[in-house]
Amino acid sequence: MPEARGGSNPDVSLLYEINGIAKDAPNWLDRTMEFIGEFGIVLGLGVLMLFAWWSVRKSEDAPAGVAALVWAPLAAGIALLVNIPIRGFVKRPRPFVDHGGLDVLVKGKTDFSFVSDHATLTMALGVGLFVAHRKYGLVGIGLALLEGFCRVYMGVHYPTDVVGGLALGTAVALLLAPLAMMLLTPLARTVAGSRAGWLVRSAKAPRPVMARTGSAAGADAGFPEHPRHRDSDLAA
Repeated sequence: MPEARGGSNPDVSLLYEINGIAKDAPNWLDRTMEFIGEFGIVLGLGVLMLFAWWSVRKSEDAPAGVAALVWAPLAAGIALLVNIPIRGFVKRPRPFVDHGGLDVLVKGKTDFSFVSDHATLTMALGVGLFVAHRKYGLVGIGLALLEGFCRVYMGVHYPTDVVGGLALGTAVALLLAPLAMMLLTPLARTVAGSRAGWLVRSAKAPRPVMARTGSAAGADAGFPEHPRHRDSDLAA
């Protein structure tokens, strides 16, 4: 039989505190939070990435920025894959299985609770976006934190499920970023010099400022810009 309260367990106590807001909220607010927590924030991050892509295309070292944006969804996908064995190992039931009196806004959740896929996904996207564009990235991280709150508000995750997801998404996006940029930046530079170059660099993007060493001042370390790329930039 499910327990009613968590007693001295701060994780369960905080769960009831946050989910209690849903109990006292009007139905329209609960339905809004349900949509935001299930789909809205993920869609919002997608729109944010489009704005960031439009912005980084106009920067001096656009290929590096676009490469970082490509890394964001890849990092999210890798983080979700990493979470599969974690969930299978921990095997933590959803909070409403062990604790009664919760207002569960989303029915049919039968998988394990730790760690939260939604928190993992959104934070990996937010941190990956931060690598590409600081301003949009901060907004993305803020949305990921809101996603975590929504999952607890909806009664489908413990607070520690969310914290674990936020940590996992951050770790994957940051720790693997150097390797990802090493692989993706040359690819983005190649695309910039092709007919599909508009996907990477805007025609209005400034030319890279050349240092005395002959490498672009804005280029990533270890990836000096090849003269062939500079010629294509001039043509664009």
